[in-house]
Amino acid sequence: MKFDDVLEHLGEFGLYQKRLYLLVCIPGVANGLFVMVTVFMLAIPEHRCAVPSLSNDTYAMQGSWHEDLINQSIPSSKDGWSKCTIYNYTEDGNKTEVKCNKWVYDKSQYDNTFMSQLNLVCGKEIFRSHTNLAMFAGKLVGALGLGMVSDLIGRKKALMISLVIKMVSGVGSAFATDVVTFLVFRFLSGLGAITCFLTAYVIGMELVGPSKRKYAGNIIMLAWVTGLFILGLLAYFIRDWKNLTLVITFPSVLFLSYWLLLPESPRWLLSKGRYKEAEEIIRKAAKVNQVDLPENLFDKSSLETTVDAKISQMFTTPRLVAMSLIVFFNWFVASVTYYGLTLNVTNLSGDVYLNFTIGNIAETIAYILCIILLDRLGRKVLHCSVMLIGGLACLSTMFPVIYGDDFHQWITIALSMMGKLAISAAYATIYIFTAELFPTVLRNTALGSSSTCSQIGGMISPYIADLGILIGGDLKTALPLIVFGTVCVTAGLLSLILPETLNQKLPENIEDTKSLKRNGRNKANLRMTETNGNIS
Repeated sequence: MKFDDVLEHLGEFGLYQKRLYLLVCIPGVANGLFVMVTVFMLAIPEHRCAVPSLSNDTYAMQGSWHEDLINQSIPSSKDGWSKCTIYNYTEDGNKTEVKCNKWVYDKSQYDNTFMSQLNLVCGKEIFRSHTNLAMFAGKLVGALGLGMVSDLIGRKKALMISLVIKMVSGVGSAFATDVVTFLVFRFLSGLGAITCFLTAYVIGMELVGPSKRKYAGNIIMLAWVTGLFILGLLAYFIRDWKNLTLVITFPSVLFLSYWLLLPESPRWLLSKGRYKEAEEIIRKAAKVNQVDLPENLFDKSSLETTVDAKISQMFTTPRLVAMSLIVFFNWFVASVTYYGLTLNVTNLSGDVYLNFTIGNIAETIAYILCIILLDRLGRKVLHCSVMLIGGLACLSTMFPVIYGDDFHQWITIALSMMGKLAISAAYATIYIFTAELFPTVLRNTALGSSSTCSQIGGMISPYIADLGILIGGDLKTALPLIVFGTVCVTAGLLSLILPETLNQKLPENIEDTKSLKRNGRNKANLRMTETNGNIS
């Protein structure tokens, strides 16, 4: 008997599980704040060189005398006053351009950011990409080490450790005064954020039955985007990056109460032979769910153990190799595009807070559409469609940039948001699609490997998002979107090679996976356990 058979007696998503699931969704909300605060923390406000002779120079114009003084001191072009050079006058009245070492910043959208505080401009903008890389590197290490840590010491202890890491890294980031220290704390922020989210997610999902996990997986994504809405609201009212960082770190202190509120995962306890503790938790859940359990339900002789397998088994035939590589590439593309489009919001014209909120609305719509369409269109059709739509939307931004003017900037923003909606849907779909493609003996390993590819994509995304700033020119706004669009279209077309898994019984072994067909017909139905396309 598998643990899912135990859940048939308990109820796949009873009152006890709903309470527990609500608790683990709250860290998902907080993680949206914690991870994507970099959008505002690392924003580069509009700026120019400061007038050397003016001690109280400001970006905002103080009068006609101020404008005359700026014109005399700072070179100008069609893009405005120089951001990096000032005039140096010689004794004979000639002037040359030299690099400046002091800047003034536009205060209309931000009071202060990490980039403006340390004057990371004029060739130093790459440090923003380095900082985002450090955070995603922390997420990569956290994703790789999560399974080992939580399997060794338990889900609950792993969650508490991650919460402490989040608190320390959040406070440390707020008080960092140099780039190196800030990079270290952002690395720890990524590590703490991913381990906190995934550990809480596992605790909740391991008590949810097979037929309900698809909905549970999408609901927690809605919790994430709820955090993004809250972040946009907080950032609008808290314009200083230090104060904003401290405010979003505070909830981690409250989550320490989870030591008393959350139980250990019964699945983990059973895997460690701690049957009595697991039984106590399940019987408590049964009492809340108002169901009766058999007396011998936790007889260890009747519980089936999981057979270990290696991901290398998915590379034993050309077809399996192709399927695995396409899945991994789609995870990579979904991540690099999702995070890239989110980080790129500060490079778009218009109000950053409005653009960020519109992007969050698009993401919310995407998750709702997934719930509605996933079982109607099928996994492959839906995933391929949203990948192509997102890719073509991003690629289309080159036309208003090349042929339009300032009046047409709204078209670029609209196309970017369409790309965000589509790629959010793709991100939600590929998770379920992957779980249904890989057999039971390899499913967790496959998801872990896919997540690793996802984090690598996240590490690269900041550099693509800042590509336009680093290169400059007329295409600086559209260039990142063109790159995102190209990889999205490629990944979407490749996904057509994958088999359809809608209404198919879940593969239990490698042979079952081999028998999956592109049209969704499966020759091995009699040997598989029906789960309506959900994770078993």
